[in-house]
Amino acid sequence: MTGRVIVGVDGSNASKRALRWAADYAVATGAHIEAIAVWEMPATYGWVSSAVDEPPTAAAQRGLETVVAEVVGTTPHVEQTIARGHAAHALVEASKRADLLVLGSRGMGGFKGMLIGSVSHYCVQHADCPVVVFRNDKG
Repeated sequence: MTGRVIVGVDGSNASKRALRWAADYAVATGAHIEAIAVWEMPATYGWVSSAVDEPPTAAAQRGLETVVAEVVGTTPHVEQTIARGHAAHALVEASKRADLLVLGSRGMGGFKGMLIGSVSHYCVQHADCPVVVFRNDKG
């Protein structure tokens, strides 16, 4: 089987687990991986610019490159995309060109006890392809 796997990457442990799983899946199936980092003002979801004048897109790109290198290295090849906007909407839009959407759930929402976060929840409800969600491990 071949296909396109979109992975949402935000630097959290859960998104790293999602990327590692997607990389293993791609090796096993021949799928193509596209890792997507989405930024929205005022934050870049965990990747804070070290220089005041660094554009948010550059900070997101640097963060994505760092995570991909840390988690999968160069094998398999991972296409890297930066998108601007709300993460849930950008990932659902990306799901239109995917066979599988893989996400980590940071669990940063205000409702304690929720099994998955609001972005993951939205994607599960609205994605145009199957969705795999990895919960944030507390360790």
